[in-house]
Amino acid sequence: MGLTVLLVDDHTMMRQGLRRGLEDEGVNVIGEAADGEIGFRMALELRPDVVLMDVSMPNVDGIEATRRLLKADARQCVVMLTMHMDRAVIDSALRAGASGYLIKDCSITEVVEAIGLAANGDTVLSKNLASLMLDEAHKVEVNDDPLISPREEEVLQLVVDGLGTGEIAARLFISQKTVKNHLASIYEKLEARDRTQAVLTAVRMGIVRLK
Repeated sequence: MGLTVLLVDDHTMMRQGLRRGLEDEGVNVIGEAADGEIGFRMALELRPDVVLMDVSMPNVDGIEATRRLLKADARQCVVMLTMHMDRAVIDSALRAGASGYLIKDCSITEVVEAIGLAANGDTVLSKNLASLMLDEAHKVEVNDDPLISPREEEVLQLVVDGLGTGEIAARLFISQKTVKNHLASIYEKLEARDRTQAVLTAVRMGIVRLK
C-alpha cells in the first residue's frame, strides 16, 4: 500500500486532477477537503502520512489550519501546495510548522517525490524557491558576522543531505553527543524547534543547499 495523502484545496478541478495524478503514481488519496477547517478535522480523523495544503481558502486558510493541526498533533506532516511565492507567506507557513512548500507549477513527479521525502522526515522546498531564497540571501552584507559556526554549518549540511546523528558523528569523527550539542546550538541560533525548521531557515538564509 502506498503513502496516504489528504488533499486540502478549495478548487475542485485542482483536487480532482491532483488525485488522478497521484493515484496513477501509487499514492493513496484518502480524502479531500475544500477549506482549512474541514481539512484540519479530517487530518486528525484520518491521520494521513502527508497533508497537501493550499494557502488561500475560505473559512480557515491553509496556514492557520497547519498551525492548528501541528498544535493538536505534532506528528502530522503538512506540505503546502500553492501559487503563492511571496516571502512573507512562505515564512508564515514554515513558522506554522509546514514540512515543505511547493509551487503549483511543479509536476506530479515532483509532488510525489516531495510526499515521499516529507513522510520520511525530510525537508521539501520547490527548486525555484530555493533559488529565490539564495538570491535574497546573497544580498546580505558580506561584512555581517556568520550566524552559525563553520562546524555547525557542516553539521547542518549533512542533516540536509539526509544523514542521521550517528552517521554525522562518523563522517566528522566526533561523538554523537557533540553532534547533538551542535544541533542544539543551531536550533537556538536559528530560532528553530526541530531539524526541519532549522533546515528550511538555513536554506532561506543561503547557509546550506538542498540537493
